[in-house]
Amino acid sequence: MTSPAAPSPQHPAHDVTALIAAVARNTEAGGLRKFLELYRWKVLADYIRPAKHVRGELVIGQGQLDRKVYFVESGDLKVDMHTDKGIVHLAIVGPGSVVGEASFFSHLPRIAAVSAYSDCKIWILPPEEFDRLSHANPTVALAVSMALGTILATRMQDMSKRVTVV
Repeated sequence: MTSPAAPSPQHPAHDVTALIAAVARNTEAGGLRKFLELYRWKVLADYIRPAKHVRGELVIGQGQLDRKVYFVESGDLKVDMHTDKGIVHLAIVGPGSVVGEASFFSHLPRIAAVSAYSDCKIWILPPEEFDRLSHANPTVALAVSMALGTILATRMQDMSKRVTVV
């Protein structure tokens, strides 16, 4: 078991109790709780920061070059893809889940827009903080990577089931 690193003055530890509870309640296939046990969240708390968004507020813009990952503590996020034929609704993502994992891994522009479907509290993991985590606590960084990779793979499989050939 890895012990939490002491928070630095520039990066104070946050109380992630409500986020941990949301993850524990989330039953989606390939969810975060499989790889991120309680002690890992206590380490991760030193590297994430909270944000609140009101209903309708844009969280992620489609096409943005941004690799942040967003963990949802409360409320819902709506994921939409804007195409030349209109808007394609992809998902509603609720408490205990995450968005932004595709660009985190790919380093490519965001493929969809994410907005607050209801007032929500999210936690942001910027790529620089993930890099800092990977140096200070590689086992937790690996667990985060595995959790995000599992969610990405599960979502891709779900998407392929919904796509039909015409």
